[in-house]
Amino acid sequence: LFGRLPAKSQHLLNAHEEARFCIGRIFVQRAVGSLDRFERFAGEILKWNQKVNLISRKDTENLAVRHILHSLTILKYADIPKNARVLDVGTGGGFPGIPLKIARPDINILLVDSIKKKIGVVEMLAQHTQLHGIEAMCKRAESLVDDEQYVKAFDVVTSRAVAPLVQLVSWTEQLLKPGGQIVVLKGGDLSDEIAEAQKKFENMSVKEHDITIVGEPWFTKDKKKVLVCTFA
Repeated sequence: LFGRLPAKSQHLLNAHEEARFCIGRIFVQRAVGSLDRFERFAGEILKWNQKVNLISRKDTENLAVRHILHSLTILKYADIPKNARVLDVGTGGGFPGIPLKIARPDINILLVDSIKKKIGVVEMLAQHTQLHGIEAMCKRAESLVDDEQYVKAFDVVTSRAVAPLVQLVSWTEQLLKPGGQIVVLKGGDLSDEIAEAQKKFENMSVKEHDITIVGEPWFTKDKKKVLVCTFA
């Protein structure tokens, strides 16, 4: 799969190999079909990123760890129910939503972003996973509450560094089913951000998890975290 991609520079070739190595190492216990899908997704991200800015072009060498593996850390720290309905807000290049769907084919996921050019590519990438229960839509997250079909419709909302926590919760709390959770990938000192959100949403509890992956110091060095928000 990687070999069929146009390799215009050495750093892209390096990224292909790093993606293959990382995905294989982390998911060796999973079905071959999942490994194939991860490799295809990584390759297509690198290919289309030359045309549409899905991830920073300065960061393509770090695709496997800082984008795919980062997305999948949600599965380490959050308990996503079987067959959950998931909303990925501000999905950008399909992160964390598409990696989550590949790793957990049982979930049904809606990928939402307000940038039409990006969501057009993401829709194609979602189709290329050849999995059912994945959809991409160009829409602002805050407008979903105006559509009754999305109110109290989701078990889990995910997001990666899209907005301050208080804003993200304001957009999505009403979209959660009773007992639902908001799971957010962020970094740095989040104490003030969490305090601000909990002051506005007094019924919300937040568990802050420091991401640690053996052999991947970037997560610790950059203070990457998973926030799991639940509501009384």
